[in-house]
Order: sequence, then C-alpha cells, then structure tokens
Amino acid sequence: MKVTLSFEESESSDVSIMVDALRASTTITLALNKFKKIIPCFTPEEAFKLKYELGGVIAGERNGKKIDGCDLGNSPSTLKDYETAEEILILTTTNGTRILESMKSKVLVGSMVNAKSAAYRSIELAQNHIDVVMAGVKGEFAIEDFLAAGEILYWIKNNSNDLEMSEYAQSAILASRDYESLKESILNSRTAKRLIGLGHISDVELCCLKNITENVAIYENHELKLIND
Repeated sequence: MKVTLSFEESESSDVSIMVDALRASTTITLALNKFKKIIPCFTPEEAFKLKYELGGVIAGERNGKKIDGCDLGNSPSTLKDYETAEEILILTTTNGTRILESMKSKVLVGSMVNAKSAAYRSIELAQNHIDVVMAGVKGEFAIEDFLAAGEILYWIKNNSNDLEMSEYAQSAILASRDYESLKESILNSRTAKRLIGLGHISDVELCCLKNITENVAIYENHELKLIND
C-alpha cells in the first residue's frame, strides 16, 4: 500500500483524506452527530440558494468570521451544542470545502478528533494508495494540518502491513508524537492566533483533542455523510 502526504491536491485516485484541522474537518466530523448530511458549498451565494431550495442550516465563514446571514459560523464547539430539527447542514468555508471538488478519489474527512477512525476507514477502503491531503490556508502551508495529518498517518502505519510510506508522511508522524508540543504548536499557529483573536479559543482547544469520536465523513455525490458499516 502506498501512503503519501500532499498539499491541496491529491496524488491518489484511490482514497484521500482531507485535513483542514482548524476548523472545517472538525466541524464536519462533529456535525454528523446532528445532521444526516452536509452539503459543502464553494460560495456563500451557492449556500443561500441551496437553503432556499432545500431548507437546512447554513454554517459559513470567511477568514474565520461568520458570514452575515448564515445561521452559524464554522464553529465546532457551537455546533456541538446546537439543537435543530433540520437534517441538512450547508457548509461554506475559506479552505477545507474548496478542495473537495477537485479530488478524483474516494474522499474521507480527517482531523485530530477522529484521526484513529479516519485511518482505519481509509485502510478498509483503499486498494493501493492512501493520500492524506492538507488543505492549508489560502494556498500556504499550515502547521496544524501537518500535525493532524501526522496523527492520522501514525494510525495508518500501525494498523497496516507492507506500506510504502513517503518520507514527507513519515516526517509528519515524527512531528506529531509529542502531544504537548503538538498542542503548543497548534495554539501558536497563525490560524489559531487569528481565531483566538476573534474569540474562538474554545474551537481551537476542541480541534486539538485526539480521537474523541469515531465519526468519519465520506464525500460522495457532492455530499458528506457518515460512512456506513
């Protein structure tokens, strides 16, 4: 099994794991406790049009700020306690949602909060190549995605045989092994500092938690749903 780590675009036509650690991957993962499906949108205009057609709840942000007119921002801590009878979440974010559409493989969503389960699911689905794809921030490397990817790759490495793992992927594993250092690096990342400045410290802290859920979303037919057993 080939295992790689990529930035923005997947190298695999088999299985990819999208990682946008602060915050889209965590929001998607935890939102599936509340909603049957999540529809990612690439513009706010598309999101508002979908809500008019389908109903549902809109969660939207740009540059960390809630979009005017949306029901929620891209806040996993807010979503965790959100109560609604709606079954659809429409999500538009700065980074994570924009890279889903270009992937030509089966796409899972991974983060710190579901790293172990995302790894296991990718092993179950893959035939020959798992690629963990960092979303980054506006085309730039983001350390939080690298470290969350390392946690996912750690569980892939320890639960699969005969791996051909890239050195880039191996370096992410090594970087992620000291959990206190990992948390400190994420909390001091430019993304976290921006979010904390906007009052979202609870989101950043939640996104640092390891393996608190077994939820894993799969992206199919332009929708995100829990993988069925």
